[in-house]
Amino acid sequence: MTDRGRTALRQTADTLQIGPSAMRWQNGQLIIDIDEISSPPVISRVQGRITVTPSALTTVELPLTPDGTHIWRPFAPTCTVEVDLDAPGWRWQGHGYFDANFGTRALEQDFTYWTWGRFPHQGGSTCFYDATRRDGSTLAMATHFDETGSAQAIPLPPKAPMKRSLWAVKRTTRADAGYTPKQVQNMLDAPFYSRSAVKTRLQGEETTGVHEALDLRRFRSPLLKPMLAVRVPRRAGWTFET
Repeated sequence: MTDRGRTALRQTADTLQIGPSAMRWQNGQLIIDIDEISSPPVISRVQGRITVTPSALTTVELPLTPDGTHIWRPFAPTCTVEVDLDAPGWRWQGHGYFDANFGTRALEQDFTYWTWGRFPHQGGSTCFYDATRRDGSTLAMATHFDETGSAQAIPLPPKAPMKRSLWAVKRTTRADAGYTPKQVQNMLDAPFYSRSAVKTRLQGEETTGVHEALDLRRFRSPLLKPMLAVRVPRRAGWTFET
């Protein structure tokens, strides 16, 4: 990820371009063209295309706070994703999703910790949100999306602990009673954040999905925030070629 200035933005009804990378809707698919340079410690060019084909688009919005300062928007909880990057071994096709979070306040102003998970389940996708807000209140949500995009709140399976991440970030998810979820692939590990592929069991069905844990008490630390500037460089002066 790279932070860029306003001069690096171009937008139409179907296209969003930020610097040399862009995404566009075309024939029911979200096509993402990437042309970036990765951050340290391995600096290299990242180029290629990701194609996201939703089974359906939703109109669902989930407020994460009572006053609506944070919203989760699952645009397409069930997708086929094709990855084709210009590097050996970086071609892949599988099950995926497309979502976003919006907010009018910084996350660390309203939350201390959350976990989120999205798992292929019963022909669609099941998503879990568990969060602790700074005022001590909590959020616990389970939603199933079928292939048409219809959403239904479902009973919450029991919370299940997982091993801490490499940076010792606490992790839990949801699973059938007596089942122990486990990480099957590490995706991103930071002092305040963990993203991984996790295997769990829901209503007797074993499934592997994406899981994240976010410790916002750590994120607020003035010792950690400078690290983001290394991992997310700024290119404020980038402009399009005329």
